[in-house]
Amino acid sequence: MNAKLDALSAHDVLKLNDLGGYTVPTRGLYPFQWNWDAAITALGWLAAGDEARAWREIERLLEGQWDNGMVPHIVFHGDAETYFPGPEVWGVKRSPATSAISQPPVLASVMKLLFEEGRDRRLAEEKLAATLPGVIRYHLWFYRDRDPEHTGRVCSYHPWESGMDNSPQWDGPLAGVPPVDAEYVRRDTGLVDPSERPHKYEYDRYIYLVKFFQQNEHDAEVLYRDCPYRVEDISLISILHRGTRDLIALCEEDAAGLGLVNTHGEALYSLKQSLARTEEGVQALWSDELGCFLSRDARANVLLEHVTTAGILPLFAGIASGAQAQRMGGLLEDWLEQAPFGVASTHPASTRFEPKRYWRGPSWLHINWMLAIGCEEYGMSREADRIKQASQQCIAAAGYYEYFNSVTGEGCGGRDFSWTAAMDLYWLNPLESFTASKAASGVEEVS
Repeated sequence: MNAKLDALSAHDVLKLNDLGGYTVPTRGLYPFQWNWDAAITALGWLAAGDEARAWREIERLLEGQWDNGMVPHIVFHGDAETYFPGPEVWGVKRSPATSAISQPPVLASVMKLLFEEGRDRRLAEEKLAATLPGVIRYHLWFYRDRDPEHTGRVCSYHPWESGMDNSPQWDGPLAGVPPVDAEYVRRDTGLVDPSERPHKYEYDRYIYLVKFFQQNEHDAEVLYRDCPYRVEDISLISILHRGTRDLIALCEEDAAGLGLVNTHGEALYSLKQSLARTEEGVQALWSDELGCFLSRDARANVLLEHVTTAGILPLFAGIASGAQAQRMGGLLEDWLEQAPFGVASTHPASTRFEPKRYWRGPSWLHINWMLAIGCEEYGMSREADRIKQASQQCIAAAGYYEYFNSVTGEGCGGRDFSWTAAMDLYWLNPLESFTASKAASGVEEVS
């Protein structure tokens, strides 16, 4: 395969997965709108020159927002009979139907990019003013309901909520969750190679937690007190922190004069306090021995000593010290030597490294993008360039798969995947992508 695929192919993937204002990750395997997938995919629409469609992706996602501010990890815009677990399992009584957990909130950081890089200033100002209040409420929800003790470390109640569903980080906490006492039929293993997916052992516990949420009517106080799975997830903490910084910057820079500081002043003050708590509290998750940050089992009160990409996402958040960043930079160099096709989701030296199994060793382009941004901002341009080049090699080797074997570059998971195409459009080949998309649409570029 050519080292640089025709960028229009990536645009075609987005069009293929577009179901009318929202983009599914891929047809069949994930037939609805996922939270962080939608945010990343919006960048692809931006790079393809369709700014209105990029903002529409955000608007459709926010249709699923709960009254308490949570933006769920799945919004079931259409019929859900072909997907498990569907709305009837989640037991959420609202329209559109949704799941009952969230996902890493990269949404705010993406909206900042849409606003700053959009060419249609009137559109950007209008859409930012309309969507920003919901996203501020989303971040306030995280800090209020997922860190009620003000530790600075929000928690997750389900491996799916981390986005890194089957990471070795969750093996210990998941062992404390009983298996569900019910029969169910998975859909994922009928659509992709079962050797690349979570085992039945994990899935039994995933579904137990879904039932637990439903039985307890999604009550925030009860869940924090009684959920058998409660983890301080360093990737979630990092992405939330970056997003909150970006929200505050959008309001304070306010180049469009939208009056955002005056409108949201009280919320911004609360968010700044949350940032300060995290900057202090996250240091409890640093491992000097391993040279990265770790997640923590808040039930067992133990650090989860697995070196994964989650543990270096504090670079993206900007919450690592200079010395910590240098340690993580050295770790990344070693990482890429052992698994050259992107940053493997689990370090290749780990005994639990599986280069093809979901989140236990493959490379994911949106994570690579975040890590490259973090490296650049800490002055580690060499590491950022290596990550970008490795990501380009993934596309060259296999095309637009969900994720990639980090040792061989083989495509794994779903095919024709939206966020992979979006990362190629926006990050890996942006100029070519924009030019090709404009030519295909017949729209002339503005000189």
